[in-house]
Amino acid sequence: MKIGIVGTGMVGSAAGFALALEGVIERLVLVDQNTALARAQAEDIAHAVPFASSVMVDHGDYDALSGAGAVIIAAGVSQKPGETRMQLLDRNAAVFREVVGEIRRVCPDAILLVASNPVDIMTDVTLRLSGLPRERVIGSGTILDTARFRWLLARHLGVAPRSVHAYVLGEHGDTEVLAWSSARVGTVDLSRAAAQVGAPVTAELRERIDTGVRRAAYTIIEGKGATWYGIGAGLSRIVAAIARDEQSVLSVSGRTPNLSAIADVTLSVPRVVGANGIVADLMPDLAPEESEALEASATMLAATAAGVTV
Repeated sequence: MKIGIVGTGMVGSAAGFALALEGVIERLVLVDQNTALARAQAEDIAHAVPFASSVMVDHGDYDALSGAGAVIIAAGVSQKPGETRMQLLDRNAAVFREVVGEIRRVCPDAILLVASNPVDIMTDVTLRLSGLPRERVIGSGTILDTARFRWLLARHLGVAPRSVHAYVLGEHGDTEVLAWSSARVGTVDLSRAAAQVGAPVTAELRERIDTGVRRAAYTIIEGKGATWYGIGAGLSRIVAAIARDEQSVLSVSGRTPNLSAIADVTLSVPRVVGANGIVADLMPDLAPEESEALEASATMLAATAAGVTV
């Protein structure tokens, strides 16, 4: 499969690097308004390929995306001093109007994978701009938050993160919901598994992990300015599910019809992802307080999305 990435800053280039090392695609094309940057990133990534895979890495303009099965959108503008969130969203929507239009012109059948923040709102904007069916517009959503959740739980329990099955739902942001009640270790309920390995899940631990997941980006940004490795790997994981038609369950953002009292809001729940994009939504059983928190997250996102002009 041929994959395109539009926007070759830290997130776009990290995703490209992860894809090149993973080797699940045949060709990768990088596109950026700054053509010198796109070329430099492509060459740098290409020089790593001989150590790991046989992916062909190139750069070009939008026409170079022709034939891509999926395109990662990691483009956008940064917030200016004194600028409100809605003003930033309107400016990013203007950027996406051009980007999505060009991608659709060149590869109208490509799945669009949105990485730009705020990712749930920008995924909703992309869906509206593209006119594609909802299953073919996917946001990275809480795939990284879910990985953070599993990593912190696994570290506490002394097991491999891949053996922890737990999800973060809702917004990729401050209102996200850690679904503790549906968490499992292998096939065992989290509380029972924790007791069996002698690492009980206390209220203090829950609070510490919740903070660790919810505030991770702020901590990383304070230390190095931005996050890119984790989300780059997450984007590569989503692409792998599409390229291999895996039917894997991933916590990604997409239009979600009839979530409780909220209709057609774009947020993350576990979804089955394959060659055609989102195949199905899987809503876990939640504790009452988790359901309430998810509805609050959905309400906030729906109101914010409604205020963005596309």
